[in-house]
Amino acid sequence: MERGLLWLPLLALFFWLTWAGWNEYQKLEAYKGWAEGFDRAKYDIYAVLGQKGNDLTWGKPTRKGPVNLETFSLETVQSIRLLVNDQAVEMESSPTKGRSALEFLRGGQEPVRVPFTDPTLAAKWGQFLQTFMQQRQTSQQDDAR
Repeated sequence: MERGLLWLPLLALFFWLTWAGWNEYQKLEAYKGWAEGFDRAKYDIYAVLGQKGNDLTWGKPTRKGPVNLETFSLETVQSIRLLVNDQAVEMESSPTKGRSALEFLRGGQEPVRVPFTDPTLAAKWGQFLQTFMQQRQTSQQDDAR
């Protein structure tokens, strides 16, 4: 009887791991459908982020699909900062560990912080979006001439 009681916590752990894996799989499947409408998208346990043209949409992943979605235009963004442990760091030399987020500063509006699990991935997204914004600005200036 004692041996059976020793296995009971392991059995409970197995069922919990199975449930956690199924839950994460459902989130990924919901994300795949959501991400199809974007030019570029990312998923992690903290947030989903999608880019379509100048618009960025982000929210929290759930099994039923992303919730609390917010959309804003890159045209309103003045600068993008990489935050690691709530401190601004250079995107080119970002640390590999820490709680990270991209912060979009938008003039007089409230800044938008999109959380990331990996600072390196956040830095790559930040660099891509900065380059994208610069290219858009350059092409608009060329069109004005």
